Amino acid sequence: MKNIILINKRIIPFNKTLEIDGDKSLSIRWALLASQAQGTSKAKNLLYSEDVLSTLTCLSKLGVKIKIKKKICEIKGVGINGYKYKKNIILNAGNSGTLGRLILGFLIHCKKKIKIIGDKSLSKRDFLRVTKPLEKFGAIIKTNYGKLPITIEGTQNAKPIKYIENRGSAQCKSAVMFASLNTQGQTIIKAKKSRNHSELLYKYLKIPISVSNKKKIDLIKIKGKTKFNSFNYNIPADISSCAFFIILTALTKDSFLKIKNVNINSSRIGVIKILKLMGVKIKFSNMKFYKGEKIADIHVKSTNLLKGINCPTKLNTSAIDEFLSIFLVAAKAKGVSYFKDLAELNQKESPRLKWGSKILNQIGIKTITTANSIKIFGNPNLELNKNIVIKNYLKDHRVFMTSVIAALSFGGNWVIHDKDSIKTSFPSFLKNIENLRQ
Repeated sequence: MKNIILINKRIIPFNKTLEIDGDKSLSIRWALLASQAQGTSKAKNLLYSEDVLSTLTCLSKLGVKIKIKKKICEIKGVGINGYKYKKNIILNAGNSGTLGRLILGFLIHCKKKIKIIGDKSLSKRDFLRVTKPLEKFGAIIKTNYGKLPITIEGTQNAKPIKYIENRGSAQCKSAVMFASLNTQGQTIIKAKKSRNHSELLYKYLKIPISVSNKKKIDLIKIKGKTKFNSFNYNIPADISSCAFFIILTALTKDSFLKIKNVNINSSRIGVIKILKLMGVKIKFSNMKFYKGEKIADIHVKSTNLLKGINCPTKLNTSAIDEFLSIFLVAAKAKGVSYFKDLAELNQKESPRLKWGSKILNQIGIKTITTANSIKIFGNPNLELNKNIVIKNYLKDHRVFMTSVIAALSFGGNWVIHDKDSIKTSFPSFLKNIENLRQ
């Protein structure tokens, strides 16, 4: 029973302030780029989740020296193409698609074969979306029918490429961006809009990059073989982690919440825009820019009336990790909510579109689901008095956390398995829940 959580009481109204762990996307990107910098980089509020710890372990195997002391992580960079390692090493990306895909971009120049593996969930995910463009640089990559394990053997003469990214995947775009550092010449990327943390870090580090923002795509040009200096980073809170508490507040009558120092990058706040369209009361304060990223405190107030929504597809990529919990708001909303063009949800740790529908059906909400869309028939009077069991979801941390929010919001007797799944992305999730319940 140690890896199971039981919830049989709704949360009572609260008025609280939270400080949430550092952003996972930025934590992993900081570590990878710091490993290639000149000098020693330091990070505060690094997210010490399994995904980030897997990143540090992989870098250590590549000859990078890392120290963690008094909550500060130090990485001594080896410079571009400076990794030093033994023959036949194996890098374990664990559950992290971000790590598994992004690190390949840094390895297109590796002189010895390197094998990339992952856990059961990651081993079911598509890697061809990354390996195909990386092969154009000249690297030799072998996959297991497009999945892990992968072996990569780099080229000593990486050539810049032209690449069209049409999925809206920041991981695919970033892998190519990182690979471009190893080339002589200019890599050109036409990318469907997605998270832009890598672009902002390049600009901050003065790596030659130009980004032209078009209506539906970004045109990115990067000049390779450019050295860059070490950099310190105080990593802001992760909006994807904050979203669970924002939604819990929205669903809990007479509740108020403030979350401090959150990354509100415009490519990440689709969840905020969607929730506002549904009637959730959210505002920002203390806004500032930090090394290219926009930071603010978030204030949320519960509302008595939530509205169904025909969700604009232009918000999909900026809310892709939050849709499971957004579906809970639609379950409590008046009217029908429609979310479409979400096939990418089924490329995550679990088939999340299917799991979103499954959770809603278990709590008595009617849905109509296709391969890439879901209609949710909301019930503003939703309250549960039934037994619900959540298990066998490939240990997807977001399925677990969404289930906890549903149990606290709607009532019922819940048995939720694989509690340890949160260690991959948000180890302090349950601690923050307890802070709200006190």
